[in-house]
Formats: sequence, C-alpha cells, structure tokens
Amino acid sequence: MRRILQGEGLLWLAVPIVVLAGLALGWAVSISFERGQEPEAGPPVDLQVVEGEVVAILEEGEVVLGDRVQTYQRVEVEILEGPDRGRRVEIERGRQQLLNDPRGLRVGDRLLVSFGAGPLGESTPFLWDVLRTRPLALLFGLFVGVTLLVSGWKGARSLLGLAISLAVILSFILPQILAGRDPVWVSVVGSAILLSTTLYLVHGWSVKTHAAVLGTLVALVLTALLAHVFLDVTRLTGFGSEEAMFLTQLSGADIQIRGLLLGGIIIGTLGVLDDLSISQSAAIQELRRADPRLAWRALFGRGMNIGRDHIAATVNTLVLAYVGASLPLLLLFLLSDQPVVHLISREMVAEEIVRTLVGSLGLIAAVPLTTALAAWLVLRQPVAQAREAS
Repeated sequence: MRRILQGEGLLWLAVPIVVLAGLALGWAVSISFERGQEPEAGPPVDLQVVEGEVVAILEEGEVVLGDRVQTYQRVEVEILEGPDRGRRVEIERGRQQLLNDPRGLRVGDRLLVSFGAGPLGESTPFLWDVLRTRPLALLFGLFVGVTLLVSGWKGARSLLGLAISLAVILSFILPQILAGRDPVWVSVVGSAILLSTTLYLVHGWSVKTHAAVLGTLVALVLTALLAHVFLDVTRLTGFGSEEAMFLTQLSGADIQIRGLLLGGIIIGTLGVLDDLSISQSAAIQELRRADPRLAWRALFGRGMNIGRDHIAATVNTLVLAYVGASLPLLLLFLLSDQPVVHLISREMVAEEIVRTLVGSLGLIAAVPLTTALAAWLVLRQPVAQAREAS
C-alpha cells in the first residue's frame, strides 16, 4: 500500500484504470446508441436442417455429367432429431450435380439433412452437408492438450482468454452489428475489451502488459483511420463477396456493409497486433533487466533493432495468411485473360489488398509505439522490481 501511494505506484494504477474506464464508457455509449430501435425481423428462411445417419447404401454406380465421370449413390438415412426422429428417408447424391468430394458415403456416416419442396410441392430430403462435429472436437481436444502440455499454466490462461474472446465476439460484437449499430465503433470497442481482458489474463498485471495494451490500442485507432481513408479512396462498398449480399437479404437490420468490411480489418489485425506488442514490451523489459544503466534512447534503439525483425516476420505472415485464404480466388483470376491492372481493380481483389496493406501498416506502427511506451514505463519502475518481474 505504501508503494501504491508513491509516484511509481500511481503510474502503474493510472494506465490500466484509464484503459478500463475508456472501455466502460465505450460500452455504455454503444448500448445507448440508437436505443429503442430494434432490428426488424428478417425474411423467414424456409429451411429445416436435422442430423441423420446413413444406415444403408441402396444403389451405387457411375454417371457422366458433361465431360466428367463420377460416382452416384442412393442411400437410406435415419433422422436422429426433431419431429421426424426415427424416420428413414432416401437421399440421392451425385446423379444430377457435380460433386466436390469424390469419396462416397458409407454406412455410419453422420449427415445434415435438409427438407425442401419437391417438384409437386412435397417435402423432399436433400443432403445439406456432412456432419463434422466429431473430427472437429478431436482436433480441438488435441489443440487443448498440446497447449497445456507445452505451455503449462500460461497456456491454460491463454485458452481462457480465447474463450473470453469468442464470448465477446458472439455476445457483444455480432449482436450489436446485427442491431444496426456502426460496425467500426462496435469493432473498436469490442477489440479494446478483448485486448485488455486477454492480455492482462495471460501476462498478468505488469508494466509489460500496460505498454502492450496501450501500444495496441493506439495502433488499432491508426489502423481504423487508415482503413477508413483507403476505403474511400478505392471506393470499396463491402459487396465484394457473396456473403455480404446474402447478409443483406437474410437480415432485416440496416447493416452497414462497408463499415462491416472496415470492422473486419480492425478485428483481423488485432490477432497479430497483440502478439507483436507483447513481444516488443517483453523485449524492452528484458533489456532493462540485463542493463539497468540504459537510458530511454538506448532502450528504444535496441528495442527497435528487435522490432524490425518482428516487423519483417509478422508482415510476411499476415500477407501469406490473406493470400492463403484467397488462393482459389487468385487461381480463378489467373486463368482469365484480363490484364493484371484490371484484375486488381475488381472489388473482391481490391478488398484483400486493402485489408492486407492496411493491416500491415497497423503492425508496423505498433512496434515503435509499444517500444517507446515500454521504455518510458520501465524506466519509472525500480530496478529491483524490474529484475523480479516475470
């Protein structure tokens, strides 16, 4: 308590208190924004999807569709849930449509079955997709086990932080956007909540975390401003994907699709920003611990030497991640005869370019910001305390 009343202690308290107070204010404003304006219900989607299991292969053969030979099947599926539970239906696969997966269905496969109107208005079952719950659960269990085995208690805290991040996205960011509120404002507030909660949870209440939180918040604001400017300059509308079009059709709320694109850039950048910021802040703390005689300029300079390597590796990672996600689209355009200048001007391609470059600029800005803040904060920490910091 005595140290808290001193100048250094007040500094440690001031940084997170200001951040948390800003988050609370942002949350309150976002909740009160357009209060009373409930989103209109979207048009009903006449689609019933239930789980089913293949119990028998009734027919199997080959069929020619265009210039392609593929296997077709007629299978018997038992419905496992809903009012039709226990009912057995027949589903045909591959006779009239090209299949993406050449592997056939087998007895015991779990499916998602949809019921739609047939040619005479009757309820007809269709194969909606394969149920992938079990392999996904196995993969997630492997991920959790390896994380705990390698990272121990810190890994457990990171998993808890992941759960909190998903909870904030599902319970705050997405509902606020569906309610018609500004996706940019919602994404910034949500990202700030995610950032403060997860970083303090995983890395503890320390100077290192304070610097990382503040540096990332400032970099996020700069990223939002840059994205806003270049969305205007490039005249992007946010309708470069089919998902955006479907969203406007299925949702009755007045969702700002262009703002949704901007919010996506902010949240996507946050995933790499927090890692970069905490790495830089930790490096400054280690430099201070190794040589307490270093002044701010020396700490900042040596930290930037490390940060330049972080920038080179992280920007390359971000670009490759976006390219990998857009690989089918890039291959599709490569097969066309259009000039490259025309291809990059297409909105669906320009969106990815803006997303990648603006996110990279935010990452680059985070390095000197976090380095400068971390150097300033650790110099106000007693040397003995800096050596004990984890």
